[in-house]
Parts: sequence; structure tokens; C-alpha cells
Amino acid sequence: MIKYLGSKRLIVDRIVRAVDAIPKTKSVIDLFSGTARVGHALKRSGYRVLANDHNEYARVLATCYVAADREKVLVPATRLVREFNRLRGKPGWFTETFCVKSRFFQPKNGARVDAIREAIVGKGLEPELEAVGLTSLMEAADRVDSTTGVQMAYLKRWAPRASNDLELRVPNVLPRARAGKGEAHGLDAFEAAARLEADVAYLDPPYNQHSFLGNYHVWESLVRWDQPDVYGVACKRVDIRRRQSVFNSRPRFRTALSRLVRTVRAPVLIVSFSDEGYLDRAAMESILGARGAVGVVTMDYRRYVGARIGIYNPQGIKVGRVRRLRNREFLFVAGPRRVVDRVIAALS
Repeated sequence: MIKYLGSKRLIVDRIVRAVDAIPKTKSVIDLFSGTARVGHALKRSGYRVLANDHNEYARVLATCYVAADREKVLVPATRLVREFNRLRGKPGWFTETFCVKSRFFQPKNGARVDAIREAIVGKGLEPELEAVGLTSLMEAADRVDSTTGVQMAYLKRWAPRASNDLELRVPNVLPRARAGKGEAHGLDAFEAAARLEADVAYLDPPYNQHSFLGNYHVWESLVRWDQPDVYGVACKRVDIRRRQSVFNSRPRFRTALSRLVRTVRAPVLIVSFSDEGYLDRAAMESILGARGAVGVVTMDYRRYVGARIGIYNPQGIKVGRVRRLRNREFLFVAGPRRVVDRVIAALS
């Protein structure tokens, strides 16, 4: 899966264990699905996952990893990947924007992205197969990019991996889950919370000023293929300025999260949060208390690499200092007391 700030790679096993500990669970809402890493793991464990994210690249990833089923898409996806890997590069908007005006990728790989993306358009594929193809292309490009893992900027010097040739691989699409076919939605979080219903809801909201759309704007443009107007050294989409999440606003965050917690249609909530977020542990427990008993597990982790090296401006001049190298991740559980106690015991 793509490199992703906020990825739950290190705690996904605990999230699955938490869901496993909740009796009679068959379905899970993943309200802020991101790379679909959590949804993918839950599907592998047999749950019917209802994934949602308002960013289009994330909806595509969830369509591939949650909604699409291996028995339906593996054969045609394998054939497509072989065909696309034989295509020669043809420079276009992507190459001009992300290889010439900016330096996220070397031009040889940008030209391949252009050619393959146009080929996907020309195929007129059904939605799930198209999502598998787009995911394969995103992941291939991610393996040859020149960033620290976010697209707010690119490295001053080429990353060694950027010299490699772009090559697609078939994503790890899973068979249909025992509990039923998954879904992928691209709704606003409040709309999704009101419309989707499951036994458990997993929430991993943005919790500080960093916008996932801004951090991964290249993938948004690659998936939408709308050739938007861009701005700045990083060639960000201009619509980033208006497509802002309320969860990236400190003054609005608490009210927004409280509303979401009240709205979501599931008897048990599991919530990921961090001590780098807008709210402290006590405030989170207070908000989640509206849904019943609250338990929490605390984990200590090394901060993302950008926190350690991202203190230089584009000219290479040091403009800040590293404040800390580790942070605490919280996994909250809210619901009936007996369920909360059971989950916390399973994670202890």
C-alpha cells in the first residue's frame, strides 16, 4: 500500500483484535478509510466492511481493497497489469506537472503514468476493476517517487528509488468476506455517519491542521484525471483551498467530533487518536462518554520521518528544530460497559 502519514500500519493488528473481542460482530464502518489498510485487515478477518472517505483517491483504494473481491477481479486485473507494463511512455499533463514543473517523479516514469492512465480511460472498465487498475498505478508510482512520504514537497535531491522503472503489480485483493460484500463510499463524514449502519464503527479522523488532500494531492489528481489548475512549488490542486475538512480546524474540531459521535449508527465505537491532536485524552473521553462506557489503550511510537527531517525550507535552509521524536497513540472504545471491558482486556 502507498506510504501514508497517519497510516495505522503499526496498530492495525490491535484494531482487528478489538473488533474480534466484540460479541456477534459481523459488520464494521470505517468512516475515514484513507489507504483502506484497516478495512483490508478487517475484511481479511471475515467482516463486512463499509468504508468511506471524502477524498477520491481514498475511495478508489477502498473500492480495490474492501469492495472488490478476488474471485471476480483477479484474472482480468492480472491481464490488465501485464498489458499496461508493456506500454511505452507518452508524456502528457502528469509529466509536465509533476516531473517538469515539480520533481515528484523522473520524466521517464511520469510518461509511463500518463500512458497507463490514458489507457485506463480508454478501456471503459467497470468500476471495481478500474479501481484495481488505478490502485496498481498509484502504488507503482509511489514506489518511484521522490518524497518523504507526503506530497507537500519533494526532496531536494532525487531519492534513489526515483531512478527505478515504474512497474505495476496486481494489488492484494481479498476474497469476499464471510459476512458479506464490502462497500466503498465517497461521502462527507457526517453524511456517511447518518447513512451507514453496522455493528461497530471505527473512526480515525484528521486531528490536526494537516490536510490529507494537501498531503496526497498527486494521487487525487491521478485518480480524478481532471487536469486541474495548480499552484505553488508542489503544484497542488487549486480546489484544496475550498475542499477543507472541519476536522483540520482547531476551533471547530470538538464540536464536529461531538456531532459525529452522536450521529454514527453503531452500538460500539473504536476511535484512533494521538497526543498530537487538538484534544487531550480527557476531552476525548468526555465526548465518547455520550455513547456509554469508555476505555482506552495507550501506545508509544516513533514519530513520522517528516517530523525529524522536515525542518528545512525549499532552499535547504534550516527553519525549525525537532521538538520531539515520539508520540502516544490512543485507541478508545465506547459502548456498553461489558463490551468495553472485554475489548480492553483483549488488548492488555
